[in-house]
Amino acid sequence: MSEERPYVSVVLPLFNEVTHLEAEVTRISKALQNAELTYEIIVVDDGSTDGSGELAERLEEVRVLRFAGNRGSGSARRYGTMMARGEVVVWTDVDMTYPNDRIADLVASLDGYDQVVGARTTEEGTIKVLRKPAKWLIRRLASYLSKTPIPDLNSGFRAFRREVGDQFLYLLPTGFSCVTTITMAFLSNGYSVKYVPIDYAPRMGESKFHWWRDTKRYVLQVVRMILMHEPIRFFGPPAVLLWLVGSGKLVYDLIDKGFRVATNTLVVLGLAFALTGIGLMADLMVQLNMKRHEVIPAALTSAGE
Repeated sequence: MSEERPYVSVVLPLFNEVTHLEAEVTRISKALQNAELTYEIIVVDDGSTDGSGELAERLEEVRVLRFAGNRGSGSARRYGTMMARGEVVVWTDVDMTYPNDRIADLVASLDGYDQVVGARTTEEGTIKVLRKPAKWLIRRLASYLSKTPIPDLNSGFRAFRREVGDQFLYLLPTGFSCVTTITMAFLSNGYSVKYVPIDYAPRMGESKFHWWRDTKRYVLQVVRMILMHEPIRFFGPPAVLLWLVGSGKLVYDLIDKGFRVATNTLVVLGLAFALTGIGLMADLMVQLNMKRHEVIPAALTSAGE
């Protein structure tokens, strides 16, 4: 690990991974050294109880941050990124699932992009029969709301420009949906995200993912991010549908009922008016509260060089 300011900061959330922590740190260090990249490895111990934190402190290759109790991987990634010194931040895990020997390739793919995500080609998680359709639905929702195809919404293997990511750290929730949040934050604010296919191995140790609780969080976080940046994408379609149904029913009432308008017609039109008003008001609030300073996207920077 270089003593000078590194180019790459690798942030590793750690919670009860004592059996394979050292092997992962060695694998990451070797990959970055072979690529001749200056780097630092930041291990954020999230209240481990199996000695993982103590082991991390004995490793010479890492900087260690420690929480007294378990706060969630989102908190670990957020504060690890805040402490990062590199121009590029890499997020990954230490459970042997991600190809951490390819971190240098991930960083190289960042040229001209603001974020690069390792898109998994297989699903190795538990309860696949529930996880796969749930993830597909959430990904489709996120792709629609962000107007961008998203092959993998919640991959934990990614690299991004730190100065861009710093703008959105305050948005990160404490749990697994932090990776969803950083993807949606970049896309919703016009930053480029590239996806590269990766293999995904069975994890070592016990999974911390709870399929029902964390799936709900993913859905809520996707919707929350869009409401914060482009609420018309959320409120617009149902409002248009209600206007069409209400207008058609109004024409029917006027023709069939001798210009008498049915109560249900008024209800539908009232809901359409309310949704339209909420969407416009939410959009106005977003515009009024939009940040006045932003980092120039990588694509624009590259074009000007």
